[in-house]
Amino acid sequence: MDTAARLDLVSRHTQEVVTDEELEALFDDGTPSAYIGYAPTGEMHIGHFTTMRKLADFLRADVDVTVLIADLHAHLDDNKSPFDLLDARSEYYRVAIEGMIEAAGADPEDVEFVRGTDFQLDEEYTLEMYRMAAETTIARTQRAASEVVRESESPNLGGLIYPLMQSLDVKALDADIAYGGVDQRGIYMLSREILPDHGGHSPVCIFAPLLSGLSGGKMSASDEASKVNLTDSPAEVEEKIGQAYCPAGDVEDNGVLEYLDYLVFPILELDDEPFVVERPDEYGGDLTYESYEAVEEDFVSGELHPADLKPAAASAISDVIDPVRERLTDRPELLAEAYPESYGAE
Repeated sequence: MDTAARLDLVSRHTQEVVTDEELEALFDDGTPSAYIGYAPTGEMHIGHFTTMRKLADFLRADVDVTVLIADLHAHLDDNKSPFDLLDARSEYYRVAIEGMIEAAGADPEDVEFVRGTDFQLDEEYTLEMYRMAAETTIARTQRAASEVVRESESPNLGGLIYPLMQSLDVKALDADIAYGGVDQRGIYMLSREILPDHGGHSPVCIFAPLLSGLSGGKMSASDEASKVNLTDSPAEVEEKIGQAYCPAGDVEDNGVLEYLDYLVFPILELDDEPFVVERPDEYGGDLTYESYEAVEEDFVSGELHPADLKPAAASAISDVIDPVRERLTDRPELLAEAYPESYGAE
């Protein structure tokens, strides 16, 4: 695969690459390394899947991929994960992420998994973190983490350490590419700024978009109606998509369309399968789509009505998450141990 093809594969379905020229140079040089970090806090959902799916593209483009299960970060961010649940939540995240990678058509064995506690307590790492803390203002770290760390009028100190550690993770994991949601942009711009003064280099940054919630607007982890969970049954997926915000002809803040674009079609393409919308003959019969762009065109023109789109989208989304759902439901103890208050573990 030549550099142009690798660039296209890695950058497609992303919101921003900082910078394209630097990414091209990495591919010209050979096999770059990339990492994505996830703090094991709340239960994973379809929003995570749309981001994780890209790892399959990275692997196909001959990029070495590391997934950091950032357990210490989960605790530092306003104690979103109590310390005694870090092991259980880290294991759940690993299993869920492996399932998403496999469902996206890649082999999770080709991805290296690392926990933050594997290296973030080492003397060299800790000393460098103190150096960063001595050289970085509170205002700068707050600005960097404003879209990631829970904010309050009197923030905990952990939220200020968080972006420094995330920056240092790039160096510790020897990553050429830092990948994550666009909410991570402030932290990785800080990384590009400060790492050269701490024995590292400025990473190429690739940002995935944050998709709309099914209720319209930003997806909320605390709003069940705004997202599809990875363990939702087909009936639950159908109900959520059926009630989703999807006004006729409007693509703005339309989570149903966004999930088709960023998750369903990239996975259907792996097996060269079309997206089929079933309609009664009196309403024009079935519609078959080979690309998301064709779906959007018909939706905007009015040829494709939300009442026809939603059942087809629900079925396709359910099929896409099914391998992950099966992997997680086969091991119910994972969720019970990770979220005892929700799943009733004793």
